[in-house]
Amino acid sequence: MDGQRFANYAGTADSPLLNRRPSPLSRRKLPMTESIWSREVLDTLERARVPGQKRVKIGNRVIQIPFPFPSPVDWRDHCLYSLLIDRFNNPAGPPLSPFWKQAQDVFQGGTFDGVRAQLPYLKKLGVSALLFSPVLKNCQYETRAYHGYGPQSFLEVEPRFASDPEQARRNPQVAERELRGLIDEAHARGMYVILDVVLNHAGTVFDYVDRGASAAWRSQPYPIRWRDALGQGCLESSEARTAESNDAAIRPLELCHEECFVRRGQAYKVGDFYSYRKLDTSVQAVRDTLIRIHKYLIAKYDLDGFRIDALHLLDEDFAVRFSDEIRNYASTIGKANFLLFGEITDTDHAFVRYVGRQGGKPGDPLGVDGMLDYPLFFVLPGVIKGFRPPGDLVHLFEHRKELHRGITGVHDEPGDHFVTFLENHDQHERFYYSPPGARHEFDDQVSLGLGCLFCLPGIPCLYYGSEQGLSGTEERYRDARSNPPPYEWVRESLWGKPNAFSRRHRFYRLIQQLSAIRKAEPALRYGRLYFRPLSCNGVEFTHSASPQGVVAFARIIDADEIVCLANPSTRLPWEGEVIVDFVRNAIGSTFELRFSNKAAPRAPKPVVEKASGAIAIREADGAVTNGLARAMTVRLKPMEIQILRRGYRSRRAALGLQGPGCGCT
Repeated sequence: MDGQRFANYAGTADSPLLNRRPSPLSRRKLPMTESIWSREVLDTLERARVPGQKRVKIGNRVIQIPFPFPSPVDWRDHCLYSLLIDRFNNPAGPPLSPFWKQAQDVFQGGTFDGVRAQLPYLKKLGVSALLFSPVLKNCQYETRAYHGYGPQSFLEVEPRFASDPEQARRNPQVAERELRGLIDEAHARGMYVILDVVLNHAGTVFDYVDRGASAAWRSQPYPIRWRDALGQGCLESSEARTAESNDAAIRPLELCHEECFVRRGQAYKVGDFYSYRKLDTSVQAVRDTLIRIHKYLIAKYDLDGFRIDALHLLDEDFAVRFSDEIRNYASTIGKANFLLFGEITDTDHAFVRYVGRQGGKPGDPLGVDGMLDYPLFFVLPGVIKGFRPPGDLVHLFEHRKELHRGITGVHDEPGDHFVTFLENHDQHERFYYSPPGARHEFDDQVSLGLGCLFCLPGIPCLYYGSEQGLSGTEERYRDARSNPPPYEWVRESLWGKPNAFSRRHRFYRLIQQLSAIRKAEPALRYGRLYFRPLSCNGVEFTHSASPQGVVAFARIIDADEIVCLANPSTRLPWEGEVIVDFVRNAIGSTFELRFSNKAAPRAPKPVVEKASGAIAIREADGAVTNGLARAMTVRLKPMEIQILRRGYRSRRAALGLQGPGCGCT
């Protein structure tokens, strides 16, 4: 049966794939979660359309929250915290490996209840949204499925994340209740939950006949055998759909058909993702099934957003349609600002096909709100560590502005809704460099990196353990050919670390400070970005084109201006002038020191005017102007970051207000 015939057949009332009743080949009662047309799924979708209240117990208190939980007004008001469920926490016992900092590619024992136990810790840190690694059930015969990126059942929760995995295997509702309890308590504490979802592929749910788990790419589909509950590729399609165990083949039943998968072996984008089986999203029934699955997940678990894994591997049209459909459904249940962002490990030019309004496509659909900001990640860490010039950062944002010109996003500014980060689970090393023999030599680089992240446009996202100084496993400093693969180097079992959730750790307190500043300053969340030329001689102003040059930019909204300055040099201080906004800053006005990572920092000098014709200002596009301009003198120690805010009196003067005011700053 070819793909088109299958799509037509699967959409008919006689189709056993979409029929609400069990296949006549089965003599058993199907579990409620085997079909997307089950009564449980239908009831869940309908219940979510009726607003209600939910009572959540936190300690001795009972808090009442709305259900479904409404979206935030603006995601830029929030800081995300990304964690791998298996590697974060288990209050019932230590990690399965006795060496928490050793690279491991098998389950270590993190649980939903482990995350729930640390919600007060995360809330105090300044985190207001959690990004969970995938939580759906993976192949139970796979011991390396701890990360969750190989789903076997799209309607069940991974039992190995429950506090009692064996009980959860016998009764899937155990894991479901613990996940719901975690999300409900997060909501009761004023925190949101975003789920990482996988649309491109499923786990290794079938074998290629005579080839096993892996096959080379070919243009024609291979014959396959579905895997049974033990991982043996021995089932025909009819047997797979009527298997006694819900762990066999794939669920829901609507996907348990050969034509739902490409079946052509490994190939980038068009084939299997390593041993994970690529779904064929050119088949309409597959598209409809995936969309319905994820509507159900939103309704059942009260989710607030999705991170779409490997968005670039999806059929482009389906990726946009999925986003449009999910956003529409979420809006009907009170989640009008459901966050959708994708993962594309590429530059900005690849983003425009997925972000915002896609006017060239039928129906004028809205794509994702934003992306994981890989273009920024490719540049910012290198600039902060002195490997790349700050000019590269300037050019990145100038290029982005041109590339996105004319694109209407959900919020009209797609770049502002990119999720920014310094490290994540897909990298070979963490941002924090703590080499043996000099553990704290580069601590201040963390301040520079996080300070810039919290001040630049976007939605900042922390990676679990960065607040506790995790710097990667010991294998990072050994032979790069070591096994397991280097991705495991940044996936430590956090709770195994001595004093793992200390609120006194230097980096924990640093993030608290930066989060509080960002929350208090609207300019850092909504303001326009302007990179500021600098001068060492007071005459020639430009953006630094040399590594270890000073980073300087401003965020401006209304009468507010925040200036961020970072000196990446590990040895040399810097003193010079930085351009500030001419209209907002009168001669003699001052900027207050809002934050510095150094003891006894030196505040900037008052603003001065640079006469027309007396200076040369070279902009990012190469244009040169000669003033008038206004500037202030700043002084930075090695590896110092300063966040400066225009003083209260200066702001009042710019607004034309008279009198002393209240004296607040």
